[in-house]
Amino acid sequence: MSIVFEPYQLGKIELKNRIAMAPMTRSRAFGDGATATELMATYYAQRASAGLIITEGVQPSVVGQGYPDTPGLHSAEQVDSWRKVTAAVHDQGGVIFAQLMHAGRVGDPDLLPGQMNVVGPSAVAAAGQIYTHAGPKPYEVPHALTEAEIVETVADFADAAVNAIEAGFDGVELHGANGYLIQQFISVSANTRADSWGGSIDGRIKFPLEVARAVAEAIGPEKVGIRLSPGSHLHDITETELGETYEKLVAGLADLGLVYLHVLESEGQRDLTNALRSAWPNTFILNPSTRPRPTGLEELSLIEGRTTDLLAFGSLFIANPDLPARLAQGGPFAAADRSKAFGGDHHGYTDYPALGEV
Repeated sequence: MSIVFEPYQLGKIELKNRIAMAPMTRSRAFGDGATATELMATYYAQRASAGLIITEGVQPSVVGQGYPDTPGLHSAEQVDSWRKVTAAVHDQGGVIFAQLMHAGRVGDPDLLPGQMNVVGPSAVAAAGQIYTHAGPKPYEVPHALTEAEIVETVADFADAAVNAIEAGFDGVELHGANGYLIQQFISVSANTRADSWGGSIDGRIKFPLEVARAVAEAIGPEKVGIRLSPGSHLHDITETELGETYEKLVAGLADLGLVYLHVLESEGQRDLTNALRSAWPNTFILNPSTRPRPTGLEELSLIEGRTTDLLAFGSLFIANPDLPARLAQGGPFAAADRSKAFGGDHHGYTDYPALGEV
């Protein structure tokens, strides 16, 4: 049997296979106070045949929310609501990590209470527009975090990680990719600070390292992974000295003993992927660059060839809840209705049938 479908040891947890469900925002947290719902529990339980499920981005604080109808892990009500999700996945024999995502400057202030504004490392707005229920609108100039607020934000991540474990999650993934707050600190375009949190490579990687350290100390490094997207320009991100920056960041993360590194690969960055893979001592997860098509059967060879330990699938998991079984037999693969990717009811969310139900 291919090693893809053999059990894999992730730290202290045995996974049933080497297929990971990548984090995907679906904007269906319609419960009061950004809580998880029964529909979300059904959605994740349907996909519990993955070796590892990584949830949609979950905000670690009120100000960390970027999009409408996304869930949080910063209140007692939110913790309680997630218990039905984790229980549903565990009942199906699955493993589930919560992705902690602080959107930073990428957000809509109208989602925030009172006069609260979106935040970032510097008062630099991202180019482009944010999706809202009222339609697209330009990104706002964020409030530049003070040093005291940065320390508070680090603590927010650690508190949310503790909440995740209380809610029954097997671990957490820190979202350091896609132009959100952690990557904003790494970026030379979003981070123009002149203090110890910016400027040099050491300054720009200080925030991700401090977040990872705080979370690892709070719940144990064997329950903490991180996702990075070196070279991504999403949400108006510019990075310089790419190889040196990420090799230094990954070395610092390795010293903390995190259980996995999850790389969302940018086009043309396979050499950097290989370098980070070689430098990383623990589990390596790859979400490979395959545009314009989704990651598919062809990429299973990346596991066989030891380019990665686990392979993360995104869009194929939307319409194929039993994706590992379909990969094992070579298909068929259903196509997702992208018009129902964000928001809405069960249509395009929990109504995709498994193979035996077609």
